[in-house]
Amino acid sequence: MSVTRERFEQGMTYDEYKAQMTRNQERFATNEQQLALDPADVAAFKNLPQPLNVLVIAEDWCGDVINNLPILGRIAAESGKLNLRVFLRDQNLDLIDQYLKEGKFRSIPVFVFFDDQFREIGRFIERPASVTERNDQYRQKMYADHPEFGSPDASISELPEEIRTALSEATATWREESRPLNNQDVVRSLREIVEKVPA
Repeated sequence: MSVTRERFEQGMTYDEYKAQMTRNQERFATNEQQLALDPADVAAFKNLPQPLNVLVIAEDWCGDVINNLPILGRIAAESGKLNLRVFLRDQNLDLIDQYLKEGKFRSIPVFVFFDDQFREIGRFIERPASVTERNDQYRQKMYADHPEFGSPDASISELPEEIRTALSEATATWREESRPLNNQDVVRSLREIVEKVPA
């Protein structure tokens, strides 16, 4: 089943999505405001021959949505070439089930780029592989450096409160340190999609 213009138009605008968020609004807004976009990256979108429609599937509890959707939102605002419509994953299974990661996971965010005729140009799901790899390497190092954190496979809820707090703080510090590099990888992935558009 393909996405029609009618179905696409049923989605929320980016601003409507932000207004209905009940969790992580502050973190989302901070990520949006602190994002440093390279003018050359913005130009790649600004110079598109025609605007593109981008279907977004998201939920406000998801860390990858909080990290990556503000990047798409800023690019859309600064380029004027992306028409975003946002759908909540859990209320739109007909959509998410068309864009499963590896054909089986309902991973989010999903960004699907369409031309004016709603032919798909490309899609972005969850996060770039490079970001996953970087996160995994850090996680392994963090657990190796801090044996008190226990096993990376154990549930954080099983840890004593002071260890849980230290682990959360270490993770938050890493998130901030890695954000600029991760953001660059996301922007690069989005550029690679739109650069397929014929001039």
